[in-house]
Amino acid sequence: MEKLRIALVLVSACLWPTFARSSDCCEGDILLLLDSSGHVNSSQFTKLLHFLSELLRPFLLGCGQVRVGLVQVGTPPSLEFGLDTYNTQNALQEALRRTQQLRGVADREDALRLAQRILSVDGQAEATRRIILWLTDGAGPGEVDGPMAAMRQQGVSVLAVSTGAGNYHVLSNAVTPPVENHLYFVDVDDIIIITEDLREAIIQLIRAERLQVSDVGSRSAVLQWRPVLSGGLESYELHYGPDPSSDTTGSISRESESKLALPGDSSWTQLNNLQPDTTYTGRLIPQTNIQQIKTLNVTFRTLPEPFGPVTVMVSDLGPDRLRVSWHSVQPEQVQQYRVEYGAIPSGPVLTVTLPSNQSSALLNPLQKHTDYLITVTALHSSGQQRATSIKACTREVLPALADLRLTPAGWGSVHVDWRGGGEGLMGYWVSWKNEDWPSSSSLFLPPRSRSTLLSELGRTSRVCVSPVYESARGEGLCCTAHT
Repeated sequence: MEKLRIALVLVSACLWPTFARSSDCCEGDILLLLDSSGHVNSSQFTKLLHFLSELLRPFLLGCGQVRVGLVQVGTPPSLEFGLDTYNTQNALQEALRRTQQLRGVADREDALRLAQRILSVDGQAEATRRIILWLTDGAGPGEVDGPMAAMRQQGVSVLAVSTGAGNYHVLSNAVTPPVENHLYFVDVDDIIIITEDLREAIIQLIRAERLQVSDVGSRSAVLQWRPVLSGGLESYELHYGPDPSSDTTGSISRESESKLALPGDSSWTQLNNLQPDTTYTGRLIPQTNIQQIKTLNVTFRTLPEPFGPVTVMVSDLGPDRLRVSWHSVQPEQVQQYRVEYGAIPSGPVLTVTLPSNQSSALLNPLQKHTDYLITVTALHSSGQQRATSIKACTREVLPALADLRLTPAGWGSVHVDWRGGGEGLMGYWVSWKNEDWPSSSSLFLPPRSRSTLLSELGRTSRVCVSPVYESARGEGLCCTAHT
């Protein structure tokens, strides 16, 4: 009757709407205890490993995510791999595939004490959620009571899957309440049918309930959380506003909070139009009628309003010069700008000081084909400074085309000759434009070329030839052809 009751609970659980099984939903340790004794034949052992493979496949592994370890219950018990051994699904799946059965007698008590030692070392942080998933063919009275009670006192959650004639009273006392969610009786040949329910039970135990803030600016911030809803009819309600506890004027209250409605499958949102240098609180409330889910809270402070340049640009690049320009926030509060520049990696640093009404500077003379680090600093009347840096490179001095000659070669044709060359030459770019009608053409010739014949030109055409090098196009020459 007990087995029948558990089976009925499993069937009825499938009728409830399923919450999100996002691979990024969980954070904690799962230690597997797998019966590897001679009571399990080779075919059954293979099916158990396949079951564990499918059960764990959706989880993200690694630090800050889910860690998985495996203890084989045999004579003696053996740690197949620890919680920190694998941090990718591919590695974990391969480890499960190559796991070899121990056989012998199932020393369950020693296996549980080994698991207790592993979790007491690897799960030292109080915030770490720890789970033992025990796959067994049963246990006798008094055989596991002591180790299981000790682990529950340490905050370890215990789930069990019995594939044999297990003692219900022993196993129900071993698992973490509620028993109907954490204890399963199933034949090995049918074990795959409990995959979804068992995975959901694990998710509920190690689901991460944290609301985090990132990319905080003076007027914006990004809030992130691990999804706890499946989307569809479920949703989130986000309340945020200045923290009333940090207000000395008494003008801030909960009623002044802003509110956002977000879909159930969302995991982040960006808050805009915030006040600079202000402490904010946020409350993320999952909206669902299925079960009560904890409200997530966060407190953060926006950055002070930036002063000075926020964008820096470089133009007018030449072999010995660079022009640097910038755009400022609140330029009226800037007293002056300081421009510092130097060749990378070890050139001398030069400084130019400019009045607040100037937003560009021509830097010269500079070294040709050289990287420079340029820093523009705004000096504020209050003493604040804000600096922005950019890297730019002066142009390489490339050999120009030495000579260009055009010789008429009949109606609509012209013979083009030139002289040029230099290290790194890739070829020549020849272009021509008919001035009689709006049309133009071009072609690329190899580096050994020194002439070409152009045809189907108009009575008057503009012909240009430029050398092309590895780094850029060199200075070319143009002539007008009359045919």
